[in-house]
Amino acid sequence: MAVSSKKAKRTKKIVFLCDVSLVLFLLFTLFPFLIMMMTSFKSPKEAISTTPTFFFPKEWTFQHYLDIFNPDIFPFLTYFKNSFIVALVAAGVAVVLGILGAYALSKLRFRARTTINASFYTVYMFSGILLIVPLFKIISSVGLYDTRTALIITMVVQTLPTAIFMLISYFDTIPVDIEEAAMMDGLNRMQIILRIIVPLAISGIVSVFVYCFMVAWNDYLFASIFLSDSELFTLPIGLNTLFSTPDYIWGRMMAASLVTALPVVIMYALSERFIKGNLTDGGVKG
Repeated sequence: MAVSSKKAKRTKKIVFLCDVSLVLFLLFTLFPFLIMMMTSFKSPKEAISTTPTFFFPKEWTFQHYLDIFNPDIFPFLTYFKNSFIVALVAAGVAVVLGILGAYALSKLRFRARTTINASFYTVYMFSGILLIVPLFKIISSVGLYDTRTALIITMVVQTLPTAIFMLISYFDTIPVDIEEAAMMDGLNRMQIILRIIVPLAISGIVSVFVYCFMVAWNDYLFASIFLSDSELFTLPIGLNTLFSTPDYIWGRMMAASLVTALPVVIMYALSERFIKGNLTDGGVKG
C-alpha cells in the first residue's frame, strides 16, 4: 500500500509538472499575439511613446478597427474578397484533384505507381521559390498574368502534392473488401469514390482542405509576383502596402493583422469540431 501511494503521488507530481509546463509554453507562444491585441487598442501616441505601457493600454480605443474598414484608409473588404475567392477555389480544386490522385495511387495497381508515390517526397526537398520563374513564364505566355486565375493555379501547384500525399495515408486505411463488395453491387469507380471513400475519409479531406486554404490565404510570395493591380491584391499584399502609406499606424497594423488571421482561426476551430464529431459518429455507427 505504501509503495502504491508513493507511485500515485509521484504520478500526480509528474502530471502537475507537465500541466504547468504546458501552460507556460502556451503563454510564451501566445504572448506576441496578446501584445498585438493590446497594441491594437492603444492610441497612436501611446503605441509609439518612449515610455509605452507594458501590456494594457491606458486609454482603450476601437478606432483602429473602424479605420481598417474605411475604404479610403484600407480597402479591407476588397482584399478580403480577393483572398477568400483565391483560397476557397484553390483549396477546392486541390482537394478534388487530390482525392482522385490519391485514390488512384492508393487503390489502383499500375506501372510506375511506386515511382510516382516516391516522387512526392522529393517535393519537400525544394523551396517553392524555385517554381516562380517557370510558373511566371507559363502564366505570362497564356495571358493570365495579373489575374486571380494565375494565383489560383500557383496555389494549386503549391498544395496539390501535399494534398495527395496526405490523402493517400487516409485512403490506405480503408479496407479493400468494402470496395469489392461495392463493385459486386454494381458501383463503378467514381461511384465508389463519391459514396464510400469520401464519406469514410471525410475527416482527412476536411483537414486537407483547411491546410490548402491556410496556405493560399497566407501566401505573400506568389501574390506579390503574379498580381500588380491593387484591385486584385490579397490581404497579405494589402497589409504590406499599408506600411508604405501615410495611414500607417502601429495600432491600425495590429488591428488589420488580427482581423486577417481571424477567418483561418475560425475555420480551424470549426473543422476541428467537425472532425471530432465525425469520428465519434463513425465510432457509434460502427
